[in-house]
Amino acid sequence: MPKVVVLPGDGIGPEICKSAVQVLQAVAPDVELDYQLLGGGAYDQTGSPFPDATREAVMNCDAVLLGTVGGAQNSPWNSLPRPLRPESGLLQLRQALGVYANLRPVKVMPGLESLSPLREDLARQVDVLIVRELLGGAYFDPRRAIEGESAYNTIGYSKSEVDRVARVAFDAARARKKEVTSVDKANVLEVSELWRGVVQNLRDSEYPDILLEHEYVDSVAMLLVKTPGRYDVIVTENLFGDILSDLAAVIPGSLGVMPSASLGDGPGLYEPIHGSAPDIAGNGIANPTGTILSVAMLLRYSLGRGEEAGLIEAAVQAALEKVRTPDLGGQATTQELGQAVLAGL
Repeated sequence: MPKVVVLPGDGIGPEICKSAVQVLQAVAPDVELDYQLLGGGAYDQTGSPFPDATREAVMNCDAVLLGTVGGAQNSPWNSLPRPLRPESGLLQLRQALGVYANLRPVKVMPGLESLSPLREDLARQVDVLIVRELLGGAYFDPRRAIEGESAYNTIGYSKSEVDRVARVAFDAARARKKEVTSVDKANVLEVSELWRGVVQNLRDSEYPDILLEHEYVDSVAMLLVKTPGRYDVIVTENLFGDILSDLAAVIPGSLGVMPSASLGDGPGLYEPIHGSAPDIAGNGIANPTGTILSVAMLLRYSLGRGEEAGLIEAAVQAALEKVRTPDLGGQATTQELGQAVLAGL
């Protein structure tokens, strides 16, 4: 029996997870669910944003479904020492699972083109998968410090770290248009020179069927909104990927519709890309779409159930044609949108 650990987290996390879990149970009733703590609420109850019980559970499951972590800017959690803050629990979770490749599909659903900040003709072209390296670079490199009036962070990568995330991108491209854009800043950064060389060598030796282009990150940031249809799969390092994926996330019109998957050699981690939205938490109006679509990715990548994943994606699209939460210009509640997806199933 497959086992999924559910981490509702903070803010709107419990609300959106409830709808997503109902969808998961509808298409995969054999899946065992194990609820655990993560984030600020976990700290309040246990003194740790990533409790030992949660660590043990996620290391002994098939996949992890996460809601959101964190609070408002004035939350007491933000005054804690950095290792005890909710976001540190998320970083610890990623490290524990060894999820080094973050996959963010960006696509404007039919009927939602008018919500995109892009012209509708450009919005219709958007169908890109961003593959972001998740465990290296400036966020994880230990060579960092504040020394007097100066501070520094280091962006370091090894060949093996680049190789493994590039493989994820190339494999994903084979199921799409067979086109990969590797994003770097090789004109000024030595670490990007290494990145570019490793990606090119891997393509030449093992993926000759894939069309590979190399582009600078500043150029991609411009072209992603100017001519988004030029991109199929984008692969890049952690810092660049964080920025580009958040830039791309606004294109569909709402962060609420964006799912993600973080993959490694063990259980995958699945979560919507938006934050905990403490300003609307408890009001029952949060958009569960991103979390529901994350369940579809969970079924596809971790449980090998592509048919069920496709059913969910089709049901979500059908539901959004009739029922929309406030972030999409409608008046539906979280529960009402979730029920519409279930009805579509």
